[in-house]
Amino acid sequence: MTNSDQSSRLDRFDREILTILSREGRLPVTELSARVGLSKTPCQVRLKRLLAEGYILGFEAVLNPAKLNLEQVAFVEVKLSDTTEPALSAFNAAIRKVPEVEQCHMIAGAFDYLIKIRTSNMRTFREVLGRTISTLPHVGSTSTHVSMQSVKDSETF
Repeated sequence: MTNSDQSSRLDRFDREILTILSREGRLPVTELSARVGLSKTPCQVRLKRLLAEGYILGFEAVLNPAKLNLEQVAFVEVKLSDTTEPALSAFNAAIRKVPEVEQCHMIAGAFDYLIKIRTSNMRTFREVLGRTISTLPHVGSTSTHVSMQSVKDSETF
């Protein structure tokens, strides 16, 4: 079954549950059921099904970067020196282990990966870039773009 086949099985209640939970993951089932117009038990059954079928991957806390002294955000374009499957796999495995990397996307275009890195300040970012990112397997070159302000920083759809 394709993704479009699966998503067509979602009715308006399922879609509304997903939309609400993408913004408020800790919402109690009683409040969720009231918002979508279902009683608690049918809402709970739908929620369990959406989890079991993989529509909901999990719930996580949204942390405050300012409170954690992690306000420095930079996006790094990475070009690899080798893009064979073993090289890509080696880079993927290594980048997953870097705690400062918040996101990493393989890109089709002028570079191979786009990485979002969050640190406390520019000095720390430079250390992460020089000592860690640049030394990962098959990294040929990097180009950095520093974020001045986050306008929208959300995974919601």
